[in-house]
Amino acid sequence: MEKFLLILLAIAQPAPAQNEPAATALTDVHKRDLSCVAAFAIVASEQERGIESALDYPLLTERGRVYAGQTGERVMVETGQTREQVRDAILAAVADQQAKVKNVAEPEQVVAAEMEKCLPLLDVEVAPKPKPSLNQCAAMLQLAYETVYAREKLSKKAQDLKTLAFVLDSRAREKMRGEGKSGSESDIILTQLREEIRASELDPSKQSALDIDHCFALAAPEKKGQNFEH
Repeated sequence: MEKFLLILLAIAQPAPAQNEPAATALTDVHKRDLSCVAAFAIVASEQERGIESALDYPLLTERGRVYAGQTGERVMVETGQTREQVRDAILAAVADQQAKVKNVAEPEQVVAAEMEKCLPLLDVEVAPKPKPSLNQCAAMLQLAYETVYAREKLSKKAQDLKTLAFVLDSRAREKMRGEGKSGSESDIILTQLREEIRASELDPSKQSALDIDHCFALAAPEKKGQNFEH
């Protein structure tokens, strides 16, 4: 994701109709919330580039996008400011966030302070989805690969998903082997999970019920002494 994708999404709302009342200034709450939009955009971009310090935080690609859109819309409604004005406010917030970590000895501490302030707001506005288990992730990524392959054959996206699915499948089987399950039992468990997930995709109320971003975290290169999550 490009660094400013969340920002663009945040302001991609209809412009106010003409003859609206004059816009009011941003309140301290608005400035705080837009600052968090900027912080989430920057951290999400770093997470997608694999920067280790950014991966210490919850994955922000999806939830940050939703928070950005909701915040941008709310600020425009409450202040009467135009899309362009809100965009400029977010760009200023991004510049401010970047200035905070420039030429400081411990930039991670500055980011941590911002996340300590902003993550509780994110949890209120966009509640985190339940994290799938390693087995569920192995099944989900295999299905995702099969879906993309059926549409695109071995495109770059399909190849990436195939690699991730293989990694998760191997780790899931390794974990089940450590629990005393045979290869046949692991086959049955993963096949049943794939069928359950495939069936749930037909029910709109159950679609995207789990945090698939967590699966990409589980597929990341292992750290020394790492234990897989259940």
